[in-house]
Amino acid sequence: MLKIAYSDIFRYSVPEKHRFPMQKYTMIPERLLAEGTITSDNFFAPKRLSEEEILTTHTADYWQQLKTQTLPRKEARAIGFEMTPELVERGRYIAHATYECALYAQQYGVAMNVAGGTHHAFADHGEGFCVFNDVCIASNLLLNRGQAQRILIVDLDVHQGNGNASIMADEPRVFVFSMHGAKNYPFRKQVSDLDIELDNDTADAEYLQILEDTLPRLIHEFAPDMMFYQSAVDVLATDKLGKLSLTLEGCKARDAFVLQQAKAANIPVAIVMGGGYSEDIEDVVEAHCNTFRLAQQLFFAELID
Repeated sequence: MLKIAYSDIFRYSVPEKHRFPMQKYTMIPERLLAEGTITSDNFFAPKRLSEEEILTTHTADYWQQLKTQTLPRKEARAIGFEMTPELVERGRYIAHATYECALYAQQYGVAMNVAGGTHHAFADHGEGFCVFNDVCIASNLLLNRGQAQRILIVDLDVHQGNGNASIMADEPRVFVFSMHGAKNYPFRKQVSDLDIELDNDTADAEYLQILEDTLPRLIHEFAPDMMFYQSAVDVLATDKLGKLSLTLEGCKARDAFVLQQAKAANIPVAIVMGGGYSEDIEDVVEAHCNTFRLAQQLFFAELID
């Protein structure tokens, strides 16, 4: 069964015209349930990240500021959400959900977090709607607990995963691959194990060709036993913050290729959502739902039949 992490805490209260489409966390599960792609049995309620687990990745000073709500105003503003105890709690559940997805993926081939992909969080600060770095925390927990030896992070968000690159810079057991817009946030980029920077208006054919030329080689050369896939939909042409020109079909083909490669190589893949900021929330939700549909189809269709 496709295991999907979901909790009501994922949807945080933001002002009505906030650029982050928080309502997607409700709309995605509702759509998948209504169309019959999944049932309520697919969902699991994630546990809460412990303080010890947080400190595998984030500094004690940063955690103390979050815990006591004493983060300097400038640093809180860089995160982009109102800093409250509820926001910190939300991040703890999202990050642990990604770790649990990794464990489920090891059992079933794939698992998905309705949230996650908080790749702009550094060890000592957050930014870009990211408080804790869920994929890096999950990776460190897997490595520390002997549950994985070589982890590939495939980050196809339109924005570079600068937090991933920074946190994992000296960790040879984790390979960070980020394919993102060259002229987009973050404007001061970090150095990943592999960065591919794309020109504005890169469209389906070129994007998919680059991915097809790159990912199989990485899988072959690095030989991971675990993969995290950031399947963000801010690559769409309709995205307000993206600057690329992928269609809905191109975005779906991207997801299909990544999942097919993971399955063919027998690599468990935990999927996190990342960003999506199209003017019409329908574009965001439909593109995200395609990722869930593909996971269900590619990994579980035979069981359903």
